[in-house]
Amino acid sequence: MSATNSHINSLRGATWLQALIGAAAIRTDFPASIKVSDAQLNGQSVRYIAVIPDAENAFVRARTGEVGLVEGWQLARAVQEVIDADAADAANSVKTPIIAIVDVASQAYGRREEAYGIHQALAAAAGAYASARLAGHPVIALIVGKAMSGAFLAHGYQANRLIALDDAQVMVHAMGKESAARITLRSVESLEALAETIPPMAYDIRNFASLGLLWKSLQIADPDQPDLASVDLVKQTLHEALESIRSETVHDLSGRLGAPHRAASARVRELLAQQWNS
Repeated sequence: MSATNSHINSLRGATWLQALIGAAAIRTDFPASIKVSDAQLNGQSVRYIAVIPDAENAFVRARTGEVGLVEGWQLARAVQEVIDADAADAANSVKTPIIAIVDVASQAYGRREEAYGIHQALAAAAGAYASARLAGHPVIALIVGKAMSGAFLAHGYQANRLIALDDAQVMVHAMGKESAARITLRSVESLEALAETIPPMAYDIRNFASLGLLWKSLQIADPDQPDLASVDLVKQTLHEALESIRSETVHDLSGRLGAPHRAASARVRELLAQQWNS
């Protein structure tokens, strides 16, 4: 269930991180697969976090952009640092935004990962992002490549706003096509045909957007080599997302249930709430 050959060692996460932070420093006290930088966005201090491939990763299942044991715990650390720093600064009422740059092939699948508790590592990352959001930190996920499996749950899915590049290599799903085909006893071609009629089965970002989960999608001339105009567009959109988040009084994810394809999910939540509160 790892990345497909067409997207192994994608450099999009690193490319967009560098494009957005400019001359700002990248932290050197994180592992090579985790890039963290505190940079400026329209005069605001923002923490950017990306997961990138590391061919020398000690865990071989996490060498091509997967989120593994180390990545899960270090993502949690990167986010928790922001929460703790702002909590300690009582004079500053403006919470530091966190921007997750997402290009993650999958979670890392392996015996060592299972034995050493990858579920706990990824839960720590997801929990940290959720804690930051609930504490009032604007959290934005910028999806520039794949957002697959538990990797996306751990890195990005807990964001207040999801923004994605409208591009064929940008995909969101619970598992890769080959893995899904094996699980469902279908061919990849059959799976793709089924996805044309069932949006949640699809991989492309436009079908994902139809579920009401994206805040915005952006047309970029060349996502692999963004020019200045593309970077400016993304920065402006990130700024607009920050302003939108800060205008809200609640920090939950209920806004994702408004799309027509989520009507059943919204109804289930409504009935569960009625039963819970009765």
